[in-house]
Amino acid sequence: MNTTYTIIIVVLVLVIVGAILGLVFARRKRSGRFRDQYGPEYDRTVQAMGGEKKAQIELEERRKHVETLDIRPLSAGERERYLVDWAAVQSRFVDEPGQAIGDADRLIMQVMQMRNYPVSDFEQRAADLSVHYPALVTNYRAAREIAVKNDQHQADTEELRQAMIHYRSLFGELLGTEAAAAKEK
Repeated sequence: MNTTYTIIIVVLVLVIVGAILGLVFARRKRSGRFRDQYGPEYDRTVQAMGGEKKAQIELEERRKHVETLDIRPLSAGERERYLVDWAAVQSRFVDEPGQAIGDADRLIMQVMQMRNYPVSDFEQRAADLSVHYPALVTNYRAAREIAVKNDQHQADTEELRQAMIHYRSLFGELLGTEAAAAKEK
């Protein structure tokens, strides 16, 4: 009789340990998927939300929100017009770097608006961008921070140069190619 109870207890302990290990591995796998998809934005969101589960819920809500938007690719004509505008912004950087950063920020918002991203709030813009451009949203946040510093006349030329590089990478992705635009649909 003691042997039977011992076997039952050992089996129950093994089942419980197996269930716990299964949950731990499932959680790690889910976290790994989010980390792979969102990169540094995942870690930033975990820190901001105070935990992985809350961050995963937040990122899932972002994805659902962006799915409700009618994000569209730019037409060839729109793309060409924005490329001309961007060239003007970049050329202005040499003589007026502060003004060029402000113009780059506004041009990014114009492109986003043309593609049907909501643009009223920076944090919402960054959150929406993180769904399709997770690798670039960190750069966008950094560029925006420098642009705000620039508005307060506290950014130096090297910071402005770095902001322009960040804006340029995001701008290029937002304009995209036909293949990239089709992939987003």
